[in-house]
Amino acid sequence: MDGAAASFLDARDWQGKIYSGGWVAGSADPADVRAPADGSVVARTGIATAGDLERAAQAAARAQPAWAATPAAERAAILTRAADILVANRDALLPWIIRETGSIPSKAGIEVEHGAGFLRAAANAAMEEQHRSLPSVDGRGAEEELIRVPHGVVGVISPFNFPLVLSIRAIAAALATGNAVVHKPDPRTPITGGTIIARAFEDAGLPEDLLHILPGGAEVGAAMCDDPRIAMVSFTGSPEAGAKVGEACGRSLKKVQLELGGKNPVVVMEDTDLDTAASNCAWGAWLHQGQICMSTGLILVPVGKAEKLTQMLVTKAHHLPVGDPATEQCALGPLIAESEAQRIEAIVEDAVARGATLHVGGKARGTMFPATVLSGVTPGMRAFDEEIFGPVAVIVAYTDVEDAVDLATRTDFGLAASVIGADTDAARALGLRLKVGHLHINDQTVNASPLAPFGGRGRSGNGSRVSGSAIWEEFSQWVWITTKPAATPYPF
Repeated sequence: MDGAAASFLDARDWQGKIYSGGWVAGSADPADVRAPADGSVVARTGIATAGDLERAAQAAARAQPAWAATPAAERAAILTRAADILVANRDALLPWIIRETGSIPSKAGIEVEHGAGFLRAAANAAMEEQHRSLPSVDGRGAEEELIRVPHGVVGVISPFNFPLVLSIRAIAAALATGNAVVHKPDPRTPITGGTIIARAFEDAGLPEDLLHILPGGAEVGAAMCDDPRIAMVSFTGSPEAGAKVGEACGRSLKKVQLELGGKNPVVVMEDTDLDTAASNCAWGAWLHQGQICMSTGLILVPVGKAEKLTQMLVTKAHHLPVGDPATEQCALGPLIAESEAQRIEAIVEDAVARGATLHVGGKARGTMFPATVLSGVTPGMRAFDEEIFGPVAVIVAYTDVEDAVDLATRTDFGLAASVIGADTDAARALGLRLKVGHLHINDQTVNASPLAPFGGRGRSGNGSRVSGSAIWEEFSQWVWITTKPAATPYPF
């Protein structure tokens, strides 16, 4: 069998419910999940309360010790089966992802493929040896060793933009290392960010109560940060919300992993082929309507090439239709909410009022926002200073390499950066001066790998990472053990 099931996402099983010891009613009234393209009802989801979170944390804490004692090969096998199930049911999942998240089909496919990739990477990590012997240095004849142990219960809070991938990468890492998980997906995307994941693990045979999916509002997230049974919180979202999560977890000295936003620069060097650079910049700025933490936030280009690159991007923007990807062939789908479109329009208007030039786009139509090109952007404009999280290509001209570095490092964010140039040594030398967690030479900024630690610096995170070698670093901790053949007396 390949894992595909005709009834894999049969709404009769889960609609209006949360996943906590099976599919059960949440304590709050169920809510409609609406398609951002047209406001139509996709399905109904159960809504959890702080009380549901408390009960889930209790159940997870009871179930976790047996899971931690489960052989690593068995944990890995369940994670691998969950990956196989996602891939086998890809065709059934895509329409749900497209409609709920506003993704074009290719982006929805990336969610499934990368989600499976994170599961497989976590399965491999589960098999890594986490025991070290240490030399004894005190002459007491004790054997010394280090082992890594899970935290216990990990809380996961994920956003709306890549809900399947950004939920799975933390859930899989936590489960691989022996933790139980209580997860709060964004209530706007609870199917992609929660239901699909629960169903995959349900069919993969994950033991009961190791995974709880609790869509809900801020009270559920606050309860997660406060609950003493939850030892760690993994949060992906905005810097503003992340600061609140970090503060709440800090009150009880709870471990917190924060993956936040970005204002990710692409530096186009003087020797760059502009056709290739324009293609990279367009993809980085406009993929998934710019609603990606790694989206290209600044396009830094030499003064003498700025006008030509701008016109290339304007031409591309005119050929990128905006629409409902569930019913139309389009390059850009809707933003998650009309309020987001209005916020982005205000950022564009601010730039124009301060002297920037709007070449194309810039006006919202409901949740639809076209590919937009702004040139002449300078520090002090919102378009330069803020993470836009929308499809706006922000073009900034620079005079020389020192000016480019200065402009690229004025932001408080530090997630990703790219440098594009024919001289790769020079491009790398420039890139290494940028304070980021991800650096890409001759590529755009929207890059991720299940094998690479993901995270940023400054307002982009708290120095923590998720995925790759960070799986064990973040989701477990060291225990030092000394063993003597027999107890011996001390002078007292």
